[in-house]
Amino acid sequence: MINLIIKDQKLIFKTSKEVFSPNKIDKGTLSMLSLVEFSKGDKVLDLGCGYGVVGILAAKFVEPVNVVMVDINPKALELAKENILINEVSGIRVYQSDGFKDFNESNFDLILSNPPYHVDFSVPKHFIEKGFNRLKVGGKMYIVTKRKDWYKNKMVAIFGGVRVWEEDGYYVFMSIKNSKTYANKPKR
Repeated sequence: MINLIIKDQKLIFKTSKEVFSPNKIDKGTLSMLSLVEFSKGDKVLDLGCGYGVVGILAAKFVEPVNVVMVDINPKALELAKENILINEVSGIRVYQSDGFKDFNESNFDLILSNPPYHVDFSVPKHFIEKGFNRLKVGGKMYIVTKRKDWYKNKMVAIFGGVRVWEEDGYYVFMSIKNSKTYANKPKR
């Protein structure tokens, strides 16, 4: 069990060696969360939720029914569901999905992700391109990684701009969806 306070919220997480960052909350996730501002009516997507840190914290600030958590790993989702109960934020919707492939919700105000970045760029490419389509105009996408250039360039290409913070060896990226179409339409 991990016990900690994030943004003045006391949280408890059950974890397992079968999931990412089982012994403590990942520094990248904490860096990203330190920069995100939640508003009461926000609809929030925790993309690649793991055992639920981001989505559960979000639910403490927005209505739990406005939070969606998605992950491909069944064990992570099992833990996320337990952690929702432990932290008393029932109402969060949890889906097993490979990114956006197996669920169809959209109109998010915030999409937050700490994607796997020690692989090729196919996963974050999917997250950024499809995430843009699932945000409402004015919505924001936050991503945290240890790599800078590829993410910065990709988010500028899709969103038209990006803000980058460097925190504790991580880069936190935030882009705002200002129109319904990609900033630079892909060439066919």
